[in-house]
Amino acid sequence: MYLEYYGLREAPFSITPDPRYVFLSERHRDALAHLLYGVGKGGSGGFVQLTGEVGTGKTTLSRLLLEQLPEDTQVALLLNPKLSPVEMVETVCEELKLDIAGKHGSLKGLTDALNTYLLDAYAQGLRVVLIVDEAQNLSLDALEQIRLLTNLETPTQKLLQIILLGQPELRDMLNRPELRQLAQRITARYHLTPLDAAEAEAYVKHRMAVAGCQHVPFSRLGMRALFQRSGGIPRLINVIADRALMAGYAREQQSIGERLVDRSADEALPGHARYWVRRYARWVLAAVILLVASYFVLRPAPPEPAVADVATPSTAAPSAPADAGIDRLEARLAAPPETELSTLTQLLSRWQIGSGEISVRAATRCQALVAPGIFCLRGRATLEQVLRFDRPLILVLGTAEKPMHVLLQGAGKREVHVDLGGETIKLPRAALSRYWAGDFIAIWRVPAAISGPLRKGDAGAGVAWAKQNLSRLDGGANAEAGPAYFDAELEERVRKLQLAYGIQADGIIGPETLFALSALEETGPHLTRNIE
Repeated sequence: MYLEYYGLREAPFSITPDPRYVFLSERHRDALAHLLYGVGKGGSGGFVQLTGEVGTGKTTLSRLLLEQLPEDTQVALLLNPKLSPVEMVETVCEELKLDIAGKHGSLKGLTDALNTYLLDAYAQGLRVVLIVDEAQNLSLDALEQIRLLTNLETPTQKLLQIILLGQPELRDMLNRPELRQLAQRITARYHLTPLDAAEAEAYVKHRMAVAGCQHVPFSRLGMRALFQRSGGIPRLINVIADRALMAGYAREQQSIGERLVDRSADEALPGHARYWVRRYARWVLAAVILLVASYFVLRPAPPEPAVADVATPSTAAPSAPADAGIDRLEARLAAPPETELSTLTQLLSRWQIGSGEISVRAATRCQALVAPGIFCLRGRATLEQVLRFDRPLILVLGTAEKPMHVLLQGAGKREVHVDLGGETIKLPRAALSRYWAGDFIAIWRVPAAISGPLRKGDAGAGVAWAKQNLSRLDGGANAEAGPAYFDAELEERVRKLQLAYGIQADGIIGPETLFALSALEETGPHLTRNIE
């Protein structure tokens, strides 16, 4: 229909998953990294939890995961979780192609067969993964049975790794007290949020380009309306955009604007029709405010109360914190403590450190030299010192008995943005000190030639790298201008760098100073600064 009119080879907004049309935003890449670490060598087994609203791309990510799994991985995919515990175990056995003749309906027989298979797979160096889609539909009994399936383990890892994919209700369900044993076995959590406005526009342009379109027909206002009406959910973008292209073709409009997108959304998504409410909300709000104001102005004044002999102090309760980020953070702090594996996975992903380089388990030990070219640092600093490094790092909130790890994303004059389980939490800078005592974890890349501290008298590629980075700060002689030798001049320049970053000024390039030198490079991830 509209394909030839808009210069398309095929329909660009089909809701069926097609690998050619996959668009991975930064949060989709982070989510995929969580899944890969969960089933790769970096994972220790147990559970990986991925949640998100309907249509945000969970199923697409699971298919990408299946394509990227190593050959030594056996996968059981459970698409219909509305099963009894016996039916669920039987389905898992069938997915793994086990011989369960004579064991149908017997939970013990099926479990024994599965356990025998897992032991054999481990002996052969195979990894077994169970992926449960729409996991929010699992019954409590089925969830408990899944937990029991992970009891089989070696001293170093679980023999069955489980990925739970579900809607946001899954998070609430796993926070129930009766499921605390399962919740404590979740080693990685990620919540997939919708696309933002820029990502939604890039998503539309990507799909149009794959379909052969040379000129995107959506105007600037049309693109904005497409984002607003879909809420940034890819599936809804597809539905609305497809309907808008058909409507544009029917009206012979080469440019699709706001009005046409709104009409298409009202037709395609009757349950989401908010066009008139959104358009006239400000007038309705103004009318309500006027009515309320009129009531207070026109009502008769109440009689003055008698003056008490003794003044009573005000007992009004203090107002609750208005910031939603604080409320969300406190709710998570009150929940069972989370492992740092999930947040470490995110940080490794930001640095594009794969499981072939280091495992997440190795990262938790945080030795100064984790692997060739990869350093780790556990330290304590003020927020200003941390921000001076200009690198994403992990803030350790809570208490030593109940810590919580968040990934610092960026900061502005008023707010700090942290990632908590895939969800961005916005906190006032003044409020952060209530939850954070200054402990942080940093992981970053350096040249592979650096394997430890550099000090006066050393020479080589590591010293050359240090001189080169220092030149970006102080404008001193570049490493290429002379030999890569750690002399007295370089020692003094290092001391100045240490003073600038609040590091002990000993003139030795240890882990903290290496991190500061890394911050001077443009490569690698940096903190977001376009924040209020």
